[in-house]
Amino acid sequence: MHSIIHKFRQLGMNIVLDPVSGAIHVVDDLTYELLDLYLDNDFDMICDLLKDKYAESDIKEAYDEIESLRQKGLLYSEDVYKDIEVSRKDSVIKAICLNVAHDCNLRCSYCFASTGDFKGGRKLMPYEVGKKAIDFLIKNSGNRKIVEVDFFGGEPLLNFDVVKKLVDYGREEAKKYGKTIKYTITTNGVLLDEEKATYINENFSNVVLSLDGRKEINDAMRKRIDGSGSYDVIFPKIKNFVLKRGNKEHYVRGTFTAKNLDFSEDVLHLADMGIREISVEPVVEKEDTDYTLKQEHLEKILKEYDKLAEKYVERMEDDRPFSFYHFKISLDNGPCIKKRLQGCGAGFEYAAVTPDGEIYPCHQFVGNDSFKLGSVYTGIENKELQEEFMESDIYKREECSKCWARFYCSGGCFANNYNINEDINKPYELSCEMQKKRFECAIAIKAYEMLKENNIYEK
Repeated sequence: MHSIIHKFRQLGMNIVLDPVSGAIHVVDDLTYELLDLYLDNDFDMICDLLKDKYAESDIKEAYDEIESLRQKGLLYSEDVYKDIEVSRKDSVIKAICLNVAHDCNLRCSYCFASTGDFKGGRKLMPYEVGKKAIDFLIKNSGNRKIVEVDFFGGEPLLNFDVVKKLVDYGREEAKKYGKTIKYTITTNGVLLDEEKATYINENFSNVVLSLDGRKEINDAMRKRIDGSGSYDVIFPKIKNFVLKRGNKEHYVRGTFTAKNLDFSEDVLHLADMGIREISVEPVVEKEDTDYTLKQEHLEKILKEYDKLAEKYVERMEDDRPFSFYHFKISLDNGPCIKKRLQGCGAGFEYAAVTPDGEIYPCHQFVGNDSFKLGSVYTGIENKELQEEFMESDIYKREECSKCWARFYCSGGCFANNYNINEDINKPYELSCEMQKKRFECAIAIKAYEMLKENNIYEK
């Protein structure tokens, strides 16, 4: 039984993907059409079906090329992964998300954390709890030399003194065990003054800054406590930070909703304002609100990604490049098979810690008691829940096992699946469709770059 292939047109190219091998082919119109006929017809029948459009000698050449690629395992390749038993029993905790602040100085409408308090009251993480969390990470990280701590909230800058103390504590503790901790912080930027910016630039390997794009779009959703918009307060600070950050890893992350289905304009706005590393994510909201993304919005959203991909390469050509998080893809060194089958590792490679020291599979499950794994004082106690996350992979989800994008998305986000379908293993369909379009754009952009490098791109 041979696997499916995936064909699509993007950026003026006919692109064919073999999902299992990962091989990507840019083909002519004849080959693109012939692939629809190849598996179900012999050569003579194919010639008969295409003879009004193409010469037999051209059909023969394309047919032979497809045969050759198939024999090399680069087209219709057999899915060799579906029967592999992947054990995750030896998995270790590689990263933790420290919710140092269950409080926030903004009141964003779409906040999954219930405007910062995760439905559990506004509180800050004490230093002692943070220390225990870092001890938990080091103890449970096995032989890994590099581990990660992400300071999160709410708004982590509300508890910045504790953040700094924990950075120092983690550095010293990691050294004792021959490890290195890489620190990340996610902030809305309201409190990002010169002192904090300098400290973060010196001590953090990655920084995520939240801003939704155009002023009117940002201010419609990301309001201050008094109800006023946040753009004018935040943007100058983010711009200043990004300039100082230089080439060190960071990105500005926005959220698009039903209120800005033209979200490519928000990406371009950020690029025009000097931001070069950008991510704009679809909102995930089950309730029927005026900003909830619905099936009826999908066609417009997919066209918007097409438009953004066109603008992306156009600006590359004009020497005004920017980076869009979802259009970055490696075709050479993808993740290992474990990661491709399973995804993020929430619950057994990654965990979130609350200000009270409770442990959850990730920050998006915080506040839902049925997903509590344990605490930094007792370790992982709910082994059954941890195993549920461990045992989940793309072949245990019927929708995923047949999908061409399965090795790119690894089954999607556990939390999104749960928040929409109340089942970590039931994919959120709307998200799947958007994800697939983003992969198509990313693959096309990579193909475009490679062809341009070799002077063979022709629109």
